[in-house]
Amino acid sequence: MPFTFVMAGGGTGGHVVPALAVARELRSRGHHCVFVGVKRGMESNLVPAENFPIEWIETGALNRVGWKQTIATLSRLPGAVLQAARILSRVHPQAIFSMGGYVAGPVLMAAARKRIPIAMMEPNAVPGFTHRRLARYAARALVSFPQTARWFPRCETEVTGLPVRHEFFSVGRKSPATPATILITGGSQGSRTLNRAVAESWALWPQGAVRLIHQTGARMFEELAPRFRESGVAGEISAFIGEMPHVFEQADLVVSRAGMGAVSELAAAGKPSILVPFPGASDDHQLHNALAMQKAGAALLIVDKDLTGRRLVQEVLQLIGDPARLEAMGAAAKEFSKSGAAERAADVLEDLAGSFGRGSR
Repeated sequence: MPFTFVMAGGGTGGHVVPALAVARELRSRGHHCVFVGVKRGMESNLVPAENFPIEWIETGALNRVGWKQTIATLSRLPGAVLQAARILSRVHPQAIFSMGGYVAGPVLMAAARKRIPIAMMEPNAVPGFTHRRLARYAARALVSFPQTARWFPRCETEVTGLPVRHEFFSVGRKSPATPATILITGGSQGSRTLNRAVAESWALWPQGAVRLIHQTGARMFEELAPRFRESGVAGEISAFIGEMPHVFEQADLVVSRAGMGAVSELAAAGKPSILVPFPGASDDHQLHNALAMQKAGAALLIVDKDLTGRRLVQEVLQLIGDPARLEAMGAAAKEFSKSGAAERAADVLEDLAGSFGRGSR
């Protein structure tokens, strides 16, 4: 029988994109999915583009914000929970899917009062603020790191990983080559720290040692592109790379931020990496992700303040000079990969919805 699900979690692509993957899977099974978000978040564009209905609430962040923002958000929180409760009463979902983030908080609080079962997908090694605070209301928790289970002691926890495009799992093993191809990406928006360090590195590479593929993001592309072309370093520079799995095929090593989307793609492709966590990430979740990957031998961690062009060149040359280590890092990364995360999340939601239906009769 068809069920209705509410998808909670918005603001950033890291919350919205995985929820959309799960929603697409549920829709393919004949179910109905309704998103809840804020109009200033990425969901305002991404969700309608996928032809899913979306309801709006008014809320804001509480974690790592100034006291004025905290007071403003707390003052709006009861109203946001009431808005969410009205949406749930109107939509009548049989289960809630949460990716976390401040948008999910009011929805989860309203769902808990109505005793609607909640599945939380927590991709980070240490859960974000919302999931930490509301973990006790989860009926099931879907995580990416085994150690994350300790934050959800009251419910069944399963390591599913994060939904990742199937093409990343098809990336083949690459034999060492000269020059080595190094992919540098700070995500679709780019990273000022990575961009600065890469620009500093151009004059420092030994001739013929590397080929760089650099995704800068739109903000710094116009500044960096002509300088790169004048540097004489082999490679290419782009504001945005649409077919990232194809570029992964070419890369011997990836230099990246450590958001869980990026880490999941590295794991799916089995790619060794240098991870530079974004220091402004909520709850330092990127640092914890990178530490988990480094501990497993899958990545090298460099903290943001320590990344310079010279340090980048030093670490890259050391790694590409040791093909056996690169291969071991790629194999360790692959151990974190989990295919079928969206399908498994849909299975769990169907199970919760069925249980809720039986319990409410």
